[in-house]
Amino acid sequence: MAGWIRRLLGNRGEQAAERYLKAQGLRILKRGLRSRRGELDLVALDGRQVVFVEVKTRLDHDAGHPVESVGADKQRKLTELALAFLKKHGLLDSSARFDIVAVTWPENKAEPTIEHFRNAFEPPGRFQMFA
Repeated sequence: MAGWIRRLLGNRGEQAAERYLKAQGLRILKRGLRSRRGELDLVALDGRQVVFVEVKTRLDHDAGHPVESVGADKQRKLTELALAFLKKHGLLDSSARFDIVAVTWPENKAEPTIEHFRNAFEPPGRFQMFA
C-alpha cells in the first residue's frame, strides 16, 4: 500500500476512533501529538484518568489483527511519549493508562468495525510508576 494511502486510512481511523471514544464518554484532549520522538495518536480523559490511545487501522486482518502490531518496542516508545506528556503538563500524580483502538475498515464498507482494548498494556520497565 502506498504511503499516502496508508496515511489517509490512518487519519480516517483516528477520526473514527475519536468519535467512538467521545460516544463512550471520554474527553479528547489532543489528537496527533507529534514530537521528534514519535506520535501519540489520541490523549483523552476518562473521568480523571489520563488515557493514551494508540489507534491501529487496517483494511482487513490478512496480516494479523491490528492490535498485534503494538509490540514491546512500540509500547516502550508510547510509554516514553506519555511520560513526557505527563511531565510537560504537570500530571505526574495523575492516574494513566494505555488503550488501543483497532479499526478495521474494508474498502467496500461505509463504516468500520471498532474494537476498544482498555488497559491494553502496562508501562514497561522503570516507567511503571504511573500505571
